[in-house]
Amino acid sequence: MAVYFVRLRIFVGDTRALIAQRDPYCILPTTTHRLAKMMKECLQFLIEPAKNLKIRLKESRKRVRNEKKQPLVESQLFIMELARELNRVCQRSDVLGHIWTCEDTWPPLVCRAFILEWGSMLESKERPMQTDGWPEKRDWKRQLMDMLEQGSEQEIESSKRIILDWTRELKTKPDRSVWPGEPVVLMLDDLETQWRKGRLPNLLSAMELLIWAVLREAQDKEIIPQQWLIRKQRNQNIDAAKYIPHSVWNWICDAAVEVTLDPDTANPDLVISHDSKRVRCGYERKDVPNYHQRFDGWWCAAGAEGFTSGRHYWEVEVGERDWRLGVAKESALRKGYKSLNTQTGYLTLRLERGSELKALTVPFTPLPQSLVPRKVGVYLDYEEGQLSFYDVEKRSHIYTYSETFTEKLYPLFGTVEIIKDLVIRSAGAREHCFCPGPCLWG
Repeated sequence: MAVYFVRLRIFVGDTRALIAQRDPYCILPTTTHRLAKMMKECLQFLIEPAKNLKIRLKESRKRVRNEKKQPLVESQLFIMELARELNRVCQRSDVLGHIWTCEDTWPPLVCRAFILEWGSMLESKERPMQTDGWPEKRDWKRQLMDMLEQGSEQEIESSKRIILDWTRELKTKPDRSVWPGEPVVLMLDDLETQWRKGRLPNLLSAMELLIWAVLREAQDKEIIPQQWLIRKQRNQNIDAAKYIPHSVWNWICDAAVEVTLDPDTANPDLVISHDSKRVRCGYERKDVPNYHQRFDGWWCAAGAEGFTSGRHYWEVEVGERDWRLGVAKESALRKGYKSLNTQTGYLTLRLERGSELKALTVPFTPLPQSLVPRKVGVYLDYEEGQLSFYDVEKRSHIYTYSETFTEKLYPLFGTVEIIKDLVIRSAGAREHCFCPGPCLWG
């Protein structure tokens, strides 16, 4: 039998005790027991806070579960039932099943706003044709607060009845006539994936898309995804889509064009790279010809090519202070410091002091700080009369200008950065796909 030697040095005051035991099962002296007790008490001092933290975490999780089990209000129950009915229409996608099974529960205010928006659109059978099947965005939050203060919800109840009548009509139609089409089903699956990953707060956009697609039953189903975004941006020009599905995003990117800066338009304080893709502010003003198309006030430069038709898309890596992007009309004045807004022929977004994002309408339109991007996608659809801005990294909508274009439009770029360049990306550059593994969307 092997012999085990254990040596333990114990300090008690100034006395050093040396204990050596040959038998591993022997009982240690009293001093050792006292030391073991002290060590246990020290460990207990560390264990107790951990136990308390574990108890608090359990109580917190229990409280969250109880909060989720709170009874749903009437507007939330209505949205659940509407989702159930629409889910039957789209047999190839169960995305709306997350709503009527309470996996995705919208806040009551969001539910009421949705009911008012789509109830108002369905109120007249002529109205969907006049608005292309998309309700005009209104300040429902303020209207709802006014209604609640007055103690009347007659308009909400009226909207509910209109929506219910519409769903009853759907039941009487053949499945083929209300089938939204394969492109829409793919979009719904994409939206569901992003919702599961937390990139979408709720599936409201999926519900809107399906209703709109069903209303456009006579339209070519292949172009419904693109028309969905165009109509939504027109009626909700700020933050219309928190996530743009793959098929629509690829359709936008397919319009990518090579955009370069025109040195003859650049403010003398700007420095433009040799490939005309980068611009920043220099330390001294250059001596250059004072062409009529050159900016001599604001630190801006225009693109070398203008557009009079078609779809065009370009991306820009912006700095962190005071950038300006958009388009300038051919007739727009470029001299001096007159405001570059819609009245003077400019359709632009501007960032000031790193956080103040605004559309330069008259008066200017402030945009939420949450929309401030690092890479901006600019999309011009000349025939549709839309100029839209996107957050490239999030694939989300920021702002859209809508008007009838009648003259040549030039890309516009402005910066006050003296170290970091404002960079126009190559037409072939695209952000990494959100798909896990190999992308199936091209």
